[in-house]
Amino acid sequence: MSVIHVILSGGVGSRLWPVSRKSMPKQYIPMFGDKSLFQLTAERNKHLVDSTIIVGNKDNYLLSQADLIRAGLHQYIEIIEAAPRNTAAAIAFAAFDSKPEDILLVTPSDHIITNEDAYASAINESVELARQGYLVTFGISPSKPETGYGYIEHLGNEVVAFREKPDQSTAELFLEQGNFLWNSGMFCFQAGLFLEELKAFESEIYETSRITWEGKSNAFLPETETMLIPSKSIDYAVMERSARIKVVQATFGWSDLGSFESIWEHWEQEGEVHHFKQNNCVVGSTKHVEFLGVSNLMLVETDDAILVLDKSNSQDVKKIYERLEREIPELVK
Repeated sequence: MSVIHVILSGGVGSRLWPVSRKSMPKQYIPMFGDKSLFQLTAERNKHLVDSTIIVGNKDNYLLSQADLIRAGLHQYIEIIEAAPRNTAAAIAFAAFDSKPEDILLVTPSDHIITNEDAYASAINESVELARQGYLVTFGISPSKPETGYGYIEHLGNEVVAFREKPDQSTAELFLEQGNFLWNSGMFCFQAGLFLEELKAFESEIYETSRITWEGKSNAFLPETETMLIPSKSIDYAVMERSARIKVVQATFGWSDLGSFESIWEHWEQEGEVHHFKQNNCVVGSTKHVEFLGVSNLMLVETDDAILVLDKSNSQDVKKIYERLEREIPELVK
């Protein structure tokens, strides 16, 4: 029985436009001590597992390979998707590549983790629960009433309910009640058990993923078969429906750095004061920047675009990305 780290690296980080693009998604940008989030993910886990599987897409696999070299990880399996079909299928590909008894530790490639001792402890706890035949999800103790995450209502390791991203007042209520965790998007389970549950709940995803997997050429999955796979997250496909779920409450520091507000908070916590000016934040600009009469603004600059936003509107950057994708697609490539 091996423990296999499955790194999911298919997203484009649209809420971090213009820094994050299709050609350079956020997980590959060296913003953290000259390291990328992908590199940090590979480094953090390589001593906790027996092997590694990367599930990425045809647009970014060369970026993954370069970061794996930087992380000192030279032995790994690649699965290269022809098109993204969400996390249920991506994880199924890794499970088909593994033995049924192998334990998959599934993590996104774009999270920042602090307190690595607490992280290792949470991984060990999750692996033990996975050995006992459970599908394990990781819940993060909320530090504020965040509306950008889904929540897990829990009692110890027991999952009471999964909750959708709440509005502000509901998020405040969750925080007050004290038995709600942020849904981290990290999982741990035996490969065979995951496939059993996927087949039971979403037989079409299971079958089309299996056929796509069987049609792969080296690391590359075929496009025609890929496009027949229903696009659904692991949460909707399996985790919210299975009776074999457990949650591990994480005590390590965590952020998905999915918005400019979360980057602001991370830099603030790490004391990276050079990004801040008069209670505003500058990202990416090499110019001298002054602010007058405003606060809580972020100025984000790249070679071809400037974004100015109130940090409280960070979740809405995705709407700009989606509009530009239709109107000026070269600005998101």
